[in-house]
Amino acid sequence: MRRFIKGLSLAIALFSGTMLFAQENVVDEVVWVVGDEAILKSQVEEQRLRMQYEGEKIKGDPYCVIPEQLAIQKLFLHQAKLDSIEVSDSQVFQQVEARINFFLSQSGSKEKMEEYFGKSTAEMREELRESVRDQGTVQEMQSSLVKNVKVTPSEVRRFYQDLPQDSIPFIPVQVEVEIITFEPKIQQEEIDNIKSRLRDYTKRVNEGETEFSTLAIMYSQDPGSARNGGELGFMGRGEFVPEFSAVAFQLNDSKKVSKIVETEFGYHIIQLIERRGDRSNFRHILLTPEVSDKELLTTQTRMDTLKADLDSLKFTFEEAAKYLSHDKDTRNNNGLMVNNYNGTSRFEMEQLPAEVAKAVERLDLNQISAPFIMKNQKNGREVVAIVKLKNRIAGHKATIYDDYQVLKGMLETEKRKQVIEDFIKKKQAETYIRIKEGWRNCEFEYPGWIKN
Repeated sequence: MRRFIKGLSLAIALFSGTMLFAQENVVDEVVWVVGDEAILKSQVEEQRLRMQYEGEKIKGDPYCVIPEQLAIQKLFLHQAKLDSIEVSDSQVFQQVEARINFFLSQSGSKEKMEEYFGKSTAEMREELRESVRDQGTVQEMQSSLVKNVKVTPSEVRRFYQDLPQDSIPFIPVQVEVEIITFEPKIQQEEIDNIKSRLRDYTKRVNEGETEFSTLAIMYSQDPGSARNGGELGFMGRGEFVPEFSAVAFQLNDSKKVSKIVETEFGYHIIQLIERRGDRSNFRHILLTPEVSDKELLTTQTRMDTLKADLDSLKFTFEEAAKYLSHDKDTRNNNGLMVNNYNGTSRFEMEQLPAEVAKAVERLDLNQISAPFIMKNQKNGREVVAIVKLKNRIAGHKATIYDDYQVLKGMLETEKRKQVIEDFIKKKQAETYIRIKEGWRNCEFEYPGWIKN
């Protein structure tokens, strides 16, 4: 939802590299003023060089496009300040680290990266922090503006009727797939080993030997939070799985560590950082049990037996999915997979998990695959699965009857785009704007910058 505007998506990309390129021999000057904020020539040049370095293309004159997008950013940031919209420190930290890791991968080493940018990694982090915070704030502001955008069935029908024939989207081949999964049993020895490690971490924190955040960076198997010392950011009770919430929201002492918590993701220990009303910020360490090769083979054998029973029509695939499958997301739907991209049961092949897509490609209608191993997309654990191809829909031009959700999404995108465009035009009219001579002769995306 945050990347639905062609022009603004470029703006978001532009801001991520601000202040990374130290320029020499550039006489700095103010080229735009938006409200009480200045846009400097050096900022524009930094953005241009960063985009050149990363191979990004700009449609038009960069000395027109870049300052306009910086000006748009300032309009959003000013409104975000009025509306008290901000991003958390943990979000900023994660994004900064992701950018640093990207630059490291491009440069090949820390030393080469620092040599290229002419500054230390610490200086780069500091300079990135402000631009990343601004980027996140702009995204949050956009989301706030469009959060109430809705469309009715009658609006979707009218939208479809008014579409020119050459604008009606082509829908690629789609499939409907049913799935059954078995989770291999975790050996008790593995569980005991994980709990022993977590108890040791708890002891080290309680005795002041090691900081919880240090242990999270070193040992937590949650890739999303480990690099941030296990910090999860401010979230409400309903945003965690119930087992985690039940323990985390009982914590009152930020120096204490919770008991060990088991969830579908593995085993956790939790530490409270701060409460703000009904939202809290926690750190956690996650350890995920590993499946032994023996148990994986045993589970495959069980799935082979189930497939033989299904092929001999002892019971239906749907009955087996409902009563035997370990997949919580599909078993109450008789095994039918739901596409998170569009909220329907139809998938384009690239939207399926890779292992499922590979199995489905070889199936005829209503045929059941051989057992295969795949990763559970929610918790990353290995499971054994079989799938059934329930339906295959040939590629076609969208129709209101078969592709309502696609058309609804197109219309929602158009309405969100219009909301943002109206906001920018309104703020242009209300805001003091001055553009230096020599920077005004441009074909701006939004012409209202220059006022008579």
